[in-house]
Amino acid sequence: MHIKETFGKKVKLLRKGKNLSQEELALKSGLNRPYISAIEQGKRNVSLEVMEKLANSLEIHIKELFEE
Repeated sequence: MHIKETFGKKVKLLRKGKNLSQEELALKSGLNRPYISAIEQGKRNVSLEVMEKLANSLEIHIKELFEE
């Protein structure tokens, strides 16, 4: 599996674990819903800034985005 797909699956798992919709995560993070969807599908190569926004919005430490 490609790293973008692995990362996207982790974001989706964490989002669902917080009972957030893609729209809710988008609003909390300042990103748009199609972008969140593309991340979760492994179609986007996200920046460190986007990773930080996602972590903050999910109320987790950024390292949790990479833990198995």
